[in-house]
Amino acid sequence: MSDETAERPKGKKKTKARDRDSWIERGVMIRAGIYIFGTHIIAGWVMLLFYLGQHK
Repeated sequence: MSDETAERPKGKKKTKARDRDSWIERGVMIRAGIYIFGTHIIAGWVMLLFYLGQHK
């Protein structure tokens, strides 16, 4: 065997891994944003309920 046939292209595997990692990181950031937004909506709803309960 020659050295040329034994070598594999190294760039593709690293690129795929980086792409996958970037998609995972992007998904985590989107999920965190949704959780933070949802938590603020629920907290606002609870605060509104307390406000309305005090004024009746």
